[in-house]
Amino acid sequence: MAKKLWGGRFEKKTDPLVESFTRSIQFDYKLAAADILGSLLHVEVLAKSGYLTAQESKKLISGLKTVLKKMKDGSALCQSREEDIHSYIQNQLYKYAGDVALKLQTARSRNDQVVFATKAYCKNELPGIMRDILSLSGSLVAVAQKYMKVIIPGFTHLQHAQPIYLKDYLLAYAAMLERDLARIEQIEKGISVTMGAGALAGTPVMSDRYNMKAREVIEGLEGLTLRNSGIELKPTQNSLDSVSDRDFVIEIVSALSILAMHLSRLAEDLIIWSTKEFDFVEIDEAFCTGSSLMPQKKNPDVLELVRGYAGKLYGNLVSLLVTMKGLPLSYNRDMQLDKEPLFESIEIVSAELKVLTGLVKTLKFNEEKISEHLKDEGLYATDLVYYLVDKKVPFKDAHTVIGKLVKYSLERGIRIKEMPESTLKKFSAKLVKKEVCRLFDPRVSVDSKRSVKR
Repeated sequence: MAKKLWGGRFEKKTDPLVESFTRSIQFDYKLAAADILGSLLHVEVLAKSGYLTAQESKKLISGLKTVLKKMKDGSALCQSREEDIHSYIQNQLYKYAGDVALKLQTARSRNDQVVFATKAYCKNELPGIMRDILSLSGSLVAVAQKYMKVIIPGFTHLQHAQPIYLKDYLLAYAAMLERDLARIEQIEKGISVTMGAGALAGTPVMSDRYNMKAREVIEGLEGLTLRNSGIELKPTQNSLDSVSDRDFVIEIVSALSILAMHLSRLAEDLIIWSTKEFDFVEIDEAFCTGSSLMPQKKNPDVLELVRGYAGKLYGNLVSLLVTMKGLPLSYNRDMQLDKEPLFESIEIVSAELKVLTGLVKTLKFNEEKISEHLKDEGLYATDLVYYLVDKKVPFKDAHTVIGKLVKYSLERGIRIKEMPESTLKKFSAKLVKKEVCRLFDPRVSVDSKRSVKR
């Protein structure tokens, strides 16, 4: 029978319904490597504090290494009868280290243990997200460079607005990703991995014993799937806050939600642009799916799922905020529910970044179709306003004049470029046909904007 980390004052067995209801190993098994890291560090703390002899310390370290080596995969761990990964590791350790394993919980509570493992997990996973962000950003930059001189209609309210460079559009998303990267980098740096809180009131161990680098205990340790060996252990500054703080989880899921929103916007643009109505871009077949009924279909399912998953990430953020909003200090079992939203958000965003990086690299823009859209004279209305402004017409008056000219053109089905100069003069004596016609050029339009570095 699986032994619990608690239970001395209990005489009755836990009701099987309670066992099932409170289990978390089905998802917190992902903390296994981080928990073993914490235990290895804790052995060092106990040894330095005199709670373990050199021989006991050596036996525990050997036992933890054996547990790590024999660690089951996630699907097997999910079937374990232990209530959580921490209990599982403790019971496995007892098999390989014997009674000395019973000393490992000295000066340590599962409350403190869980926070350590979760923070170490986050410190380990976030660099991967940051690398994935850089990869997607790099793909956007590469496509921008490929289509450096291509001009497209810019949109506001999903209506033609003004001509813009395609590269500026693509680099706008790269700018969003740059902010996402900065947010996540700041969060990762701000996560302080601590021990010494105990259940809530601290431990008998002197605080300076908790200063340690993870690298000191994991170098050369095969099987510990932690890439971030630069994790530094620090003593708790406020033990109540240490065991009850989940700000770092909320910050991560919040930052990932913002990132998912940016990815969803990119996905939405590409979905719209890939329709027959727009036909601006072709998405490679390798990143599309077909219809079980309609043989002609080429559906942007990847992009639609990216758009859809944004809602799931928002839900994860809201669930965490609602879980934490009414909890009294310090630890409460509600906090167990922070793991699934955290793990799921990290995994979803990581997958999205990877698949979008591949998809973006294959994008092909239909320059011929884009050119047809650039013939819309409405795209150049603002340029006509500035043309009059340069002739000393007040902006508001120029705006009114061109507005009336555009309306006249639309109502009569006559292009402005085709109007005789006498007609143009009816709207403003300063409209000269030769000069006006020159403005209906996308290159002239984009090059006249000087506030953006080209």
